[in-house]
Amino acid sequence: MRVLAAMSGGVDSAVAAARVRDAGHEVTGVHLALSRNRQALRDGARGCCTIEDSHDARRAADMLGIPFYIWDMSDRFHEDVIEDFVAEYQAGRTPNPCLRCNEKIKFAAVLDKARALGFDAVATGHYARLLAGPHGPELHRAVDPAKDQSYVLGVLDADQLAHSLFPLGEDTKPEVRAEAAERGLYVAKKPDSHDVCFIPDGDTKAYLAKTLGTDSGPIVDTTGRRVGEHDGAWGFTIGQRRGLRIGDPAGDGRPRYVLDISPVSNTVTVGTAEELDVTGLSGIKLRWCGPEFTGRIECHAQLRAHGEGVPATAERTGADSIDVLLHEPVRGLAPGQAAVLYDGTRVIGSATVAQTSR
Repeated sequence: MRVLAAMSGGVDSAVAAARVRDAGHEVTGVHLALSRNRQALRDGARGCCTIEDSHDARRAADMLGIPFYIWDMSDRFHEDVIEDFVAEYQAGRTPNPCLRCNEKIKFAAVLDKARALGFDAVATGHYARLLAGPHGPELHRAVDPAKDQSYVLGVLDADQLAHSLFPLGEDTKPEVRAEAAERGLYVAKKPDSHDVCFIPDGDTKAYLAKTLGTDSGPIVDTTGRRVGEHDGAWGFTIGQRRGLRIGDPAGDGRPRYVLDISPVSNTVTVGTAEELDVTGLSGIKLRWCGPEFTGRIECHAQLRAHGEGVPATAERTGADSIDVLLHEPVRGLAPGQAAVLYDGTRVIGSATVAQTSR
């Protein structure tokens, strides 16, 4: 096949490209320029898409002997990921920009362009497995649970999966690093990126303040009593404990957490840890990794990128809506997050959390 290898400049994508080449495919490497300001150097393990990363990707492609290009998708990334991220926080929700990037950029814009150019598939360094199923390729968890990235791939549909390759799904990260070292790849010891890639210092609140400005409002308890003040409701997430600046301590001396964010009234509501427990959710924006289900199914729901699946009952309530009853309470789930449904290791599909119930 003709395969386009997405090369971020990290060790995972470099080894993935090498394996696809070794399998006999005609491979071309591409680095996605997603940042409008790529001149800044990477700060430790934070951030990505810098000029340093593009150089590392080119060096890896040169060592593998494959053609290499840089595709500038910064405008598309800014519109579909960054602006969406800011708008979601402004609306009182908690987005997942990595999941949105996979949906809108890596497996929509990139895959569409690759297929238009005659490529058969796109290969990435994600830790997930594609296994043959009765209805086509199935997306499954990676063998290494510590690195499994099937959650952030739960937005891919069956057609996208049919034109994707994930060569690292059977391996652990130490094994991948060891292979990179054996191949003489410069990135073998390069640290992983983490946090939100377009906020390299990791300070989401400061980034939002710079983007949205300040807008003071009340912090109240569940009785409506004012216990503090904030500079902008968008600067909080459900379950947050630090940085509340509550001047009136709780009567029982227990810590308080963010329970609700109301952008309309610019109010943040706080309460006890137990009040964060969620037992159900309503989801919208359904995405199916294979055949859709109708009616009701028993499954596991994963609600965070690095969380564990919770036993659940999912029921279709409309063409683009679903209700999920959690058999175990989950603490701190927020609207805007993704609920990814699993049947064993197989990903059924995903939904965006619209509302939670306690």
